[in-house]
Amino acid sequence: MDAQTTHDPTQGVFRALADPTRRAILQQLAQGPRGVNALAQGFEMTRPAVAKHLKILEEGRLITVEQRGRERLNHLQPEMLAVAQRWLGFFEAFWDDKLADLKREVERDDD
Repeated sequence: MDAQTTHDPTQGVFRALADPTRRAILQQLAQGPRGVNALAQGFEMTRPAVAKHLKILEEGRLITVEQRGRERLNHLQPEMLAVAQRWLGFFEAFWDDKLADLKREVERDDD
């Protein structure tokens, strides 16, 4: 993990969420913990390719890995999704304010 990711928790989260395969993996993990073999069955890619995606999700702290015998179970950690949601929430409020300003201008021009 690089220094920027360490200082800014959103950096790793957004890096992990940037890829559609990783988002699909998170959706599967929302149903419950899965091993890499079970996850790989849902994708047209090799097990090592899925493992690389899991590593990025783990670095972004979106999943944790539990060693259970020879199997590594991947668990969703939704807390970091809340970090991303809060960051995006700032921009939602920003656009709400901008759209409210636009509405007032349009309504004022109509008078």
